[in-house]
Amino acid sequence: MGGSMSDFPGPYGQGGGQDAVPSPPAQPYPQSAPTQFNPQINPPPWPGQPNAPGQGLPQAPAVPAYGYSPYAGQPVPAGLYLDQQSGLMLPQGTVLANPGRRIGAYFLAIPLAIVTLGIGYLIWGLIVWANGQTPALQVLGMRCYRPEDNRVAGFWWMALRETVGVILDAILWIITELVSFIFMLTRPDRRTIHDLVAGTVVLHDPNKVLSQ
Repeated sequence: MGGSMSDFPGPYGQGGGQDAVPSPPAQPYPQSAPTQFNPQINPPPWPGQPNAPGQGLPQAPAVPAYGYSPYAGQPVPAGLYLDQQSGLMLPQGTVLANPGRRIGAYFLAIPLAIVTLGIGYLIWGLIVWANGQTPALQVLGMRCYRPEDNRVAGFWWMALRETVGVILDAILWIITELVSFIFMLTRPDRRTIHDLVAGTVVLHDPNKVLSQ
């Protein structure tokens, strides 16, 4: 019973002719292990690589510089084009009437009404409303158009524009007239108050494509 621990065989003794069993060396973590932390095996999916975020998904339509267009990303029907300024689909061969032409039509209506003695101007207007025009718009080659319908404004839309719209335009006289004028200068679709009432825009139609 007086022997020491070295007299016993085993990994803790030195006797019995057996050597101590060494511990196995620590193995490094394999570099090829496919983990999400190993960028060499599982690189993040960068744009242009398969399985990249958003790869193969439909892209959001581009937004025009002047605001959101309900027509963006949609196919353009034959005979129309997408006006980049207003974001509206307009007939080919026409453009939004510029402010100078719109102002000219406003002041031209006064001498036309005088020359036709008022009643003649009214009758003339009732005739050309069916073509989306007023006498002044007709003289200057312009026409009212409804983008929502993709057609020239008809008689009843023009009647709404030239009665209710004009009354609202002049209800506070100089104030509402000024607001309508500012709308025409600043809005990308150049709509005035009476245009907003009837849902119209005024187009310059130099080649009379809208009358064909």
